[in-house]
Amino acid sequence: MLIRADKITKKYKSRRGDKKPFYALKNVSLEIEQGQTIGLLGESGSGKSTLGQIIVGLARADSGEIYYHDKKIAFPLKGEQRKKIQILFQHPEVSFNPMLPLKKSMEEPYRVCKKECSKQRLIEDIEKFGLHEEHLERRPGELSGGELQRAALARILVMEPEIIVLDEPTSMLDVITQAQIVQFLKEYQQRYETSYLFITHDRVLAEQICNQIYEIHEGKMI
Repeated sequence: MLIRADKITKKYKSRRGDKKPFYALKNVSLEIEQGQTIGLLGESGSGKSTLGQIIVGLARADSGEIYYHDKKIAFPLKGEQRKKIQILFQHPEVSFNPMLPLKKSMEEPYRVCKKECSKQRLIEDIEKFGLHEEHLERRPGELSGGELQRAALARILVMEPEIIVLDEPTSMLDVITQAQIVQFLKEYQQRYETSYLFITHDRVLAEQICNQIYEIHEGKMI
C-alpha cells in the first residue's frame, strides 16, 4: 500500500463561537495503491481539502495516522517523503512568489533534488507543458491561470513524486485547458505509475478518471 490514512480526525474551534468544536474530519480512512487514481468527492466545506493537506504534511491531524509504504509518517514531512508526496493546488498562484519571475521559482525543486538547472534544461522541461522561454521571465501575475497551473505541475514533477494530491486542479480552468491537464496526468501516470488523490466536487469528471471514489460529507466518509 502506497498511502493509507487511518481514522483521521481534525477539529477547530466552533464557527459559531460556542465551546463545541467544529470537526473538519472525523475518523476518516482511505487507501491508495501505486498507480491508482483515487477520487475524493464532496461539496465545498466537506473536509476533502483538509484531508489532502494532512496527507502532504501541510496540516496536522488531531488524531489518526498517515502511513507511507506501511510506515507511519510524522508532521511535517521531511527528506524523501517531502519530495515523493506532493500537492497541486486549485489556485496555482499560491505556489509562486508574486515578486519573482517564474524562472526563479522553477529553479527551486532542481536545487532541492540536486539536479542540473541550466536555462536550456528549464526550457526543455516547461515546453512539455506548452510553456516557452518567454514565460520564464514573467511574474506570476502576468500569466494566465492555465499557464500557472502548467508551471506548477512542471515544478512538482521535477521531484519525481510517487503520489500527487490533486486539489481541484482543473476547476478554475477553461474546458480545453482542463482536458489538456487531465490528459497529461493520465499519460504521466501510465509511464511512471504515479498515484493521484483527485479531490473534486465534479462527479462526472471523477467517474471518468478515477479507479475508485470515496465520498465525503461534513467530515465523514459516506
